[in-house]
Amino acid sequence: MSHSVQQAIAALSLPPEWRWHVDVRRRRSTLGIEVAPDGRVLFAVPADADPTDVALAVRKRLPRLAEEVRRRGERPPEPVKELVSGSSFAYLGRRYRLRLIPVEDGRRVRLYGGWLELPDYASPEKSVQAIAAWYTERGTAWMRARLPSLQSRVGVTPKAIEVRALPDHWGSCGPDGVVTLHWAVMQLPPPLLDFVLVHELCHLKVPGHGPAFRREMRLVLQDADHRERWFAVDEPMLWRGQVRPRIGR
Repeated sequence: MSHSVQQAIAALSLPPEWRWHVDVRRRRSTLGIEVAPDGRVLFAVPADADPTDVALAVRKRLPRLAEEVRRRGERPPEPVKELVSGSSFAYLGRRYRLRLIPVEDGRRVRLYGGWLELPDYASPEKSVQAIAAWYTERGTAWMRARLPSLQSRVGVTPKAIEVRALPDHWGSCGPDGVVTLHWAVMQLPPPLLDFVLVHELCHLKVPGHGPAFRREMRLVLQDADHRERWFAVDEPMLWRGQVRPRIGR
């Protein structure tokens, strides 16, 4: 099946520079199209999908898809941080300066006195893990507190919500009903966090990103289109853990 669908999509003469592939998902009932942050395109199709129907659906979405791929291709390089006192880190849309503190038993990453305090570990990897763990812990608490209001507006109840690192997306909604968000989104201001969370909750009702999905988003967030444009500006700036080596360490 996937080979036939792949041939049907290839016959559409997609731009040669596009990187795309077909993924057959048995639990899907409709076509889903996903564009990864690096511009790769995934066509998620049901196991019984008709190749001709898939090709027609892709053709209808080509203008919007081409714009999304173009935008992804123009992304600036992934942000890189220096783990030195004074470096800037965002949390809930606000900026905090990093302050390195001595490594002592029981000391953890925390916001204190307007600073983001980080034990001065010798290993950059350990420092990144500590910061990511802090975002994860704070993000999990924030998302779980925000979830009841938003899920009632969407009309769904996810099985669980998780915050952790994701390889290619800022959020995902699994077939088991678990909504997962990347810890890095906790750098965004609350209106954009709502946008990301509502996006995944709406996927519990509507797979893919077609007209039905966009209508669902607008029902929950009347300014969904504005937030989407805002998110497109802010999300390339999200730090995902890349750091520069520290001189002399």
